[in-house]
Amino acid sequence: MKYNEISHFSHPQHKLKLEYTEAMFKCDGCREVGIGSRYKCGACDYDLHLHCALPSPSAFSHPFYRRCSFQFLPRPPGGGARYCNACEKDVAGFLYHCKSCGFDLHPCCAKLPMMLDDGEVKLYLYRKVSAACHRCGRKGRSWSYRSECKKYNLHVACVKEMLVESWHQMSTVAGREVNGRKPVEARIPSLRATLQNHHQKKTKGKVKKCCEMAALAVQFIVSAVLGDPTTLIAGVVGSLMSR
Repeated sequence: MKYNEISHFSHPQHKLKLEYTEAMFKCDGCREVGIGSRYKCGACDYDLHLHCALPSPSAFSHPFYRRCSFQFLPRPPGGGARYCNACEKDVAGFLYHCKSCGFDLHPCCAKLPMMLDDGEVKLYLYRKVSAACHRCGRKGRSWSYRSECKKYNLHVACVKEMLVESWHQMSTVAGREVNGRKPVEARIPSLRATLQNHHQKKTKGKVKKCCEMAALAVQFIVSAVLGDPTTLIAGVVGSLMSR
């Protein structure tokens, strides 16, 4: 077996190969959107996030739930609907589950970095924050990333909603593909209009500066939620957000 290939229980008929993509994909493990590094079966168009392809082999606790013991499961337990305690979105596939408390986490949500730092911007993951979200304008709701200066805040749930909206938009531009590539604007959602609306009471100059700083912070959050919080992916997201 090659170093960049794996065998996976969810797709035993073929090996999955590690590759990188700038276009969003839907993970066949957790059923969530992803970008960047993934394990893929080219013959079957089967994709897995890195966190879904290589889950934690043993139970672990999370900094927000230190008394819990999360174990990887290929499908949600029980017959009822379940949701992720990080983003509050439905759990439809692979997950981490705590049997004692009943908490569930999407694999990518469970592995969200507690801090994102590119040398200029630092963002910290909080279970709850009192500040309003730049996307929805509300407080509370789900886990949030907040800047070190505490001026910028974005719910993990809101990032997921942005990605779902963009995913649906991608289907509408399929007919405009050029050489098999979708228009780059359709790959990653933009917060430009959202940020401008959030700061509409400020002067034009202050709005521009604030939006630029917020977009710089948000690009890392989006990258992390997509399952690949690397500088390379963040750069791609940042270039798209500046449009």
